[in-house]
Amino acid sequence: MNSLKKNSWIAHFRPNPKAKLRLFCFPYAGGSALIFRTWQDYLPENIQVCPLELPGRGSRLRETPFEDITSLVRAIAPAIQSWLDLPFAFFGHSLGAIVSFELACFLRREYGKLPVHLIVSGRQAPPIPHPSPKHALAEADLISELKCLGGTPKDILENAEMLELLLPIIRADLTMNETYHYQALEPLDCPITVFGGLQDPETTKEDLEAWEKHTNKSFSLQMFSGNHFFINTEQQSLLKKIGQILVT
Repeated sequence: MNSLKKNSWIAHFRPNPKAKLRLFCFPYAGGSALIFRTWQDYLPENIQVCPLELPGRGSRLRETPFEDITSLVRAIAPAIQSWLDLPFAFFGHSLGAIVSFELACFLRREYGKLPVHLIVSGRQAPPIPHPSPKHALAEADLISELKCLGGTPKDILENAEMLELLLPIIRADLTMNETYHYQALEPLDCPITVFGGLQDPETTKEDLEAWEKHTNKSFSLQMFSGNHFFINTEQQSLLKKIGQILVT
């Protein structure tokens, strides 16, 4: 295994000499690597969790967030290239799902590498337009939408100073997600697993099933109880499933 240098793109990383596979985790809009800080504790010991920290949040708060996925992917790929010395997998939720998919396609094209498994969650398949764009909403309307989705703590949504920091990040992330245009590509030669929330207003089961067209390998879909942020409320069940997928 190569000696890994400190990387601003990967936060909450713990060295793991037993690692046989690296799981790169991509957050949802407005989220940070903090979402995945405890995942290492609940996955098999041969899986090393590598949470992605995007500009504009966490330790990179002073950096300008990206507003388009192509530019973001082109920045991530060379930054993590040295970390691809082990087999690797991707997990992404919502915005993170499409970022991880596009990064997998970019790595295939530019580096001849692919994840051993692509796990996407809470987002319709790439060609399907976003059902309810929010990035251009007025501030009050955007805050109202965030309250309805339920992924942002109430104390943050009621704190003017916190909102001043958070809203530009969320708008940039929503812009990336909602203005994304899929360019037709050959299906990936890696399995794809999709997770969805049964009460998620942002996706339908049919839109999740459409991911099957993007792999030449196996495909599976599992629905969990919960809304768009079921990855938090159903975390134990989700991580158990991820662990099973990656050790088989």
